[in-house]
Amino acid sequence: MFEKLNRFIKSFNFLKAFVLAFSMVTPILISNAFLNDISVGFSVALGVLFCSPTDVPGSLKHKFYGILMAIFLSFSLTLLFGVVTYNNWMLVLALGIVVFLVSYLSVFGFRASLISFAGLLAITLSFAYDNSQMTLLIHAVLVALGGFWYLILSMSTSLLLPKIQTDQLFVSIIEKTSEFLKVRGELLVCKTNREVLFHKMFELQTQINESHESIREIILSKRSNSGFSNRTRRQQLLFSELMEILELAVSNPVNYEQFDKVFEKHSKNIEVFKKLNFEIANQLEHISKVIRKEATLKLNTKISEILKEIQETIEYYRGSVGLPKSRIGTLMLVNLKNYQEKQIQSLIGIERVLGNYISNNKILGIKDASRFITPQDYDLNKIVENFSFKSPIFKHSLRLAIIVVIGFLIGNFFSMQNPYWILITIIVIMRPSYGLTKERSINRVIGTLIGAAIATIIILITQNTIIYGVIAIISLPLAFSLIQTNYRNAAIFITLNVIFVYAILDPNILSVVKFRIIDTLIGATLSFGATYFLWPAWQFQNIQEYFIETIQSNCNFLKQIDIYYHKKGEVPTVYKLSRKKAFLAIGNLNAAFQRMHQDPKSKQKEFAVIYKLITLNNTFLSSLTALGMFIRHNKTALVPSHFEVIVSHIITNLKLAIQLLQDKENVTVLEHSEVEIAQKKYEEYFENLSNKRDKEIQDGVEISVKMKAQLKETQLVSEQINWLFNLSEKLINAIKIYKSNSESKEF
Repeated sequence: MFEKLNRFIKSFNFLKAFVLAFSMVTPILISNAFLNDISVGFSVALGVLFCSPTDVPGSLKHKFYGILMAIFLSFSLTLLFGVVTYNNWMLVLALGIVVFLVSYLSVFGFRASLISFAGLLAITLSFAYDNSQMTLLIHAVLVALGGFWYLILSMSTSLLLPKIQTDQLFVSIIEKTSEFLKVRGELLVCKTNREVLFHKMFELQTQINESHESIREIILSKRSNSGFSNRTRRQQLLFSELMEILELAVSNPVNYEQFDKVFEKHSKNIEVFKKLNFEIANQLEHISKVIRKEATLKLNTKISEILKEIQETIEYYRGSVGLPKSRIGTLMLVNLKNYQEKQIQSLIGIERVLGNYISNNKILGIKDASRFITPQDYDLNKIVENFSFKSPIFKHSLRLAIIVVIGFLIGNFFSMQNPYWILITIIVIMRPSYGLTKERSINRVIGTLIGAAIATIIILITQNTIIYGVIAIISLPLAFSLIQTNYRNAAIFITLNVIFVYAILDPNILSVVKFRIIDTLIGATLSFGATYFLWPAWQFQNIQEYFIETIQSNCNFLKQIDIYYHKKGEVPTVYKLSRKKAFLAIGNLNAAFQRMHQDPKSKQKEFAVIYKLITLNNTFLSSLTALGMFIRHNKTALVPSHFEVIVSHIITNLKLAIQLLQDKENVTVLEHSEVEIAQKKYEEYFENLSNKRDKEIQDGVEISVKMKAQLKETQLVSEQINWLFNLSEKLINAIKIYKSNSESKEF
């Protein structure tokens, strides 16, 4: 318990929340102390609140311009709604149109969606403006000053304490990667509930990819802007090793169907491989504690012992089954051991980086580094492209505009105490996806009820305004620090803060509690109902685009692996970029599937076949990465012609899969007789090598380095390339079923 509390206080989320709370409370206290009036400080605090959503992990440049845009938007919208507030018809019309337009800014990506949210906050809280306290222009200027005040504090914090944000991201990546490795270990020995483990693995990979994007933007933008520094160099080395561990985990060279078949009677031999996976994961967890400064770095002595145990297991399997029958299984175990050894090497690399060891590893040049930062796409064509009911953002923006207007009318018709509370609940809860809206609605209502109950008890016990003020101030940073991790608990503290702020100003505080609950229930009901009934964006309607993106990315990655297999040498940037895009695409696909899983059961259409397509795409990337990893880390022979034949057919299959998804009329007709010939050639070549080795064994000849390498390369490359072809065939068949079922349900 103490450890969790200590981590929470030291976290970047708490630091950000503290800065936010400080920047909001300070102007209110100063205003009250020197002007004997909190209205000036309240306006400044609103400006702080409007800009805070855009302060998310990323480069300082993007953070700066994000907050700056939020300042401009909040100033403009505060002025606009202050002007039209006197004409009800104009106000309702402006509310609907402007809410739609501001929400529609989300088409430009994640950071734009946060700027959009800042604008929506400014619109709703413009109704809290009291024209008896100050003129509209002064109020709007003070809102802008609050934004600049927060911009200065946020940027200063980032510059003075640069390690906190990156360290927390590294810890998050390390802990999720550790969990990922444990799931991979479970998959080796589990034969009954692999679907559950695959589902968990997809979710983890999505989360890891998101953290990778954030930290990639921070580290590589630093390199591009400021060149070398010891800290940046170490961060990049650490990130590089973590990427390598994840890639090795994803590329775990296991065809589970074949694995189960080969080791059906020898499953106990696999337990030790799971054991090593778990020990590597445990060491990663220890490293995360080292970065948190909760432990001193200690080397893991168990790993070397387990490696010896693995070698003994391989020898025992080979001896008990006997050659040549054990050759395939032995090579599979040796390849798996090699991949785990590479993970251990990356683990040692991380330990060296943390131990102030500066490697001579080559760091990407600044020009190359910038290519790995996902660019912010602000192409104005996106506005036109998304202006249709095919776009989830368009539907969400229209839905939000309508519900905000309805909420406003309800609040005014029933003369609610603070009708804008309904609007705040709507914009905070409502999301483009049904699942997230439902989850946030439930957590918001539960959190509000708990917060209101706690507040009522305190109010009945004491009427001391000093206690109210202390609770309001303490609950503010706690609320902001929990918003991303535990929305229900955040809602509790938000409710406490709002109630006790009003308790200081309004003696009839129980009335405030009552209206707070009613407004939250109205806002949550409207949000949830609208997401279900007004142009709902069910994930099965849009997941096809993610399939196309993933298959295309995998196809491009395969082409780069093929090129590199021929040329070898230094791994080119284009190879790494194609790999990065493939990982991001599969992450986006997995995230879309997670959202689909949250939709109502009746709206999870074609769930079984979609899940099969998700699994096939993930398995394809895993096998693809295994092939690329082997070629990169091993000296290979000349590429045989039959390799090219199979690769060309896989690429053709992937293109066909995309054509089927796009409903192209002239679909390519495939003939795979060449593949069968190529596969037989691979089999014959491996059989010839095996026979040659068997004769050497009979003659008592030690296996040569060349023979060992040839057997290993032929077995792994042929296995992976054949498996990729089989997966591409299964992919086409699954897509045909998916399209056939979808079309039949339209009639």
